[in-house]
Amino acid sequence: MNTRSEGTQNGVIDADAVIVGAGPVGLFQVFELGLLEIKAHVIDSLQHVGGQCVELYPDKPIYDIPAVPVCTGQELTDNLMKQIEPFGPTFHLGQEVTLVEKREDGRFNLETSTGTKFITKTIFIAAGVGSFQPRTLKVDGIEAFEEKQVFYRVRKPELFHGKNLVICGGGDSALDWTLDLVGKAESVVLVHRRDDFRAAPASVAKMKELCDNYEMQLITGQVTGLEERDGVMTEVKVTGADGVTRRVPMDMLLVFFGLSPKLGPIAEWGLDIERKQLKVMNTEKFETNVPGIFAVGDINTYPGKKKLILSGFHEAALAAFGAAPYIFPEKKIHMQYTTTSPKLHKILGVETPVFD
Repeated sequence: MNTRSEGTQNGVIDADAVIVGAGPVGLFQVFELGLLEIKAHVIDSLQHVGGQCVELYPDKPIYDIPAVPVCTGQELTDNLMKQIEPFGPTFHLGQEVTLVEKREDGRFNLETSTGTKFITKTIFIAAGVGSFQPRTLKVDGIEAFEEKQVFYRVRKPELFHGKNLVICGGGDSALDWTLDLVGKAESVVLVHRRDDFRAAPASVAKMKELCDNYEMQLITGQVTGLEERDGVMTEVKVTGADGVTRRVPMDMLLVFFGLSPKLGPIAEWGLDIERKQLKVMNTEKFETNVPGIFAVGDINTYPGKKKLILSGFHEAALAAFGAAPYIFPEKKIHMQYTTTSPKLHKILGVETPVFD
């Protein structure tokens, strides 16, 4: 692939494009830039690629990726990584962007929490909901049991097989894992603070059917305390709307209260922000109010915005074309198709098909 040369001077990386966020949309941004012969550097605060899909829902099925009837978050990430192999992106994981400032020459100084420094022509913010942390359960002493008996995400589902589980929450994550673990765990008790659920109606109906068949239990209330013996949590105290507190024996507690999004340093970059999301100036190229900085995926907002992965893919394609003039100011960018373009076939490292 014939990409523009990069250099490093005095420890500073000279780049054409830096992508902030290594989730599905950030990875696809690599692909769309690659088709335009733009090499990308990708920064993410996590130690691995995949963003929320891998961090919180690696085994959760996704059904709305075009032409892919079903795949998990991990499978989607793995396929995206395979797709971008021809473009050789450089990943900078386990670090957060701490500084972005506009230079007099129109480029940007960018620095991360580990001291990695860039001078880049364009920046693509694909940071999902920003720096996110699961909302935690506010019970005295519970921190001591985190990642031992208390979990806010499921990385290894088999860890919970054969255990007595209490699952807290009323959204899709809580219901999805409840339905997945019933029959695999020794017992499952779902605790939700009210009768109404935020999860998909079909999931709620299935959960109630399992309760009717005595395959699991639903308790309306909140976890307000815990019991431990010899450093091991043995019970949680659940206080219902009736004021009665019940003791529920358990081996492990799973809590799904959603995410607490934080823009973090992004909030200090001079970008227009609306409800913790970045406003884009138009939907032609998804550029922010700062020329050269683009926002794609769940972190952006505009009239009609839909928080779907496929929407982020569309935004990434247009953002790449929008950024090209900053990188190739004297080059006219032509629309080409991967199906028929010999140039794109060469970039992708595939043979051009011969049709009779």
